[in-house]
Amino acid sequence: MTDDRIDVLWRVESPRVIARLMRLVGDLDTAEELAQDVFVSAIEKWRSEGVPDNPAAWLNTTAKFLAIDRLRRRDVQRGKYRLVAASEPETYEVSEDQTLADDLLGLIFMACHPILSPDARSALTLKLVCGLSTEDVARAFLTPVPTIAQRIVRAKKTLAAAKVRFELPDDRKPRTDAVREVIYLVFNEGYAATSGDRWIRGDLCAEALRLGRMLAALTPNDTETLGLLALIEIQASRLRARETPDGEPIMLDDQDRTRWDRLLIRRGLATLDRIEQLGGTTGPYALQAAIASCHARAARYEDTDWERMTALYDGLARISPSPVVELNRAVATARAFGPAAGLEVLEPLFALPSLAQYHLLNAVAGDLHCRHGDHATAREHFLTAAARTQNAADRSTMQRRASECAAGHS
Repeated sequence: MTDDRIDVLWRVESPRVIARLMRLVGDLDTAEELAQDVFVSAIEKWRSEGVPDNPAAWLNTTAKFLAIDRLRRRDVQRGKYRLVAASEPETYEVSEDQTLADDLLGLIFMACHPILSPDARSALTLKLVCGLSTEDVARAFLTPVPTIAQRIVRAKKTLAAAKVRFELPDDRKPRTDAVREVIYLVFNEGYAATSGDRWIRGDLCAEALRLGRMLAALTPNDTETLGLLALIEIQASRLRARETPDGEPIMLDDQDRTRWDRLLIRRGLATLDRIEQLGGTTGPYALQAAIASCHARAARYEDTDWERMTALYDGLARISPSPVVELNRAVATARAFGPAAGLEVLEPLFALPSLAQYHLLNAVAGDLHCRHGDHATAREHFLTAAARTQNAADRSTMQRRASECAAGHS
């Protein structure tokens, strides 16, 4: 069994294992510790005996036995142990049932408890629900690794001290904003991976899509949750066209739109219609979904309604300003009104400390300078972007574009 497969299994299955262990042991640190023990056992056994036909079932069955063993040794938990042991099956079948959905959402709602800061909620959920390493979370937040590590440790201590229960709360509204934010962070990490050899991590995108649908089912009239769902449905429709078979990124203007998933687009656009019926089109996620729909409705890149998209970004920047929104607004503005107009939006972002090491700032600057005919400046930005990204496919693309600029300049 390769390390890559172990890594994929950890990312996909560890949230489910932790969620089920939380239901059994009721303690986050113990659940994480047991999940790690389960994967260590799996690696040792599978390397000598091969991977079982259903590795997920094996992991969950082993997790349950380990949890029972742990509970057996905890005198204060003997009552709980007897309850669990009494219902012990010989095997543990894994399915996408409502219990699993509730477990995963329960894990997210616990990690998004209002007693935690917004940054702590997101960091903890990304680590717990998505199986991201601390380094991956740090890159997603553009924050140093030690800061994220301390943030996660403090968050778990705060939850433990407050005796926050593992459950789907009756009053979900105070935590729903944070849950939406985390689901979108998960999707973005899959849509453009911050590290690794591939540009796309389809497992994370699929997980975010599934979580988004589950959350929308829980809150069917919440227009912002519907906005999030429409947004990731439409963006996910492009996944097959976003990279070559070798994992090289394919930019939007070069994508084969016949490879876009029309079913996901129809689902996203239908959800946008539902949002309009509910009168909730001006929220941040609904606006981002409307922006994504500008691409989805265009049969060709040159048919894109960039002026409408720029207006939507202007609205988004007013109600939910952020450096990343400004970065995207610069791109839309450049397409609608020319690269000089886009650079005017972009230039102030270089003074922001939060973007000082953000490779996409230089990638966008390189693209806009290239379109403006300044190949020397564009090359410098592409080389800087290549040096700053942790993703191998992204680095290769930036280096290629730098070489193209060098040729154009000469």
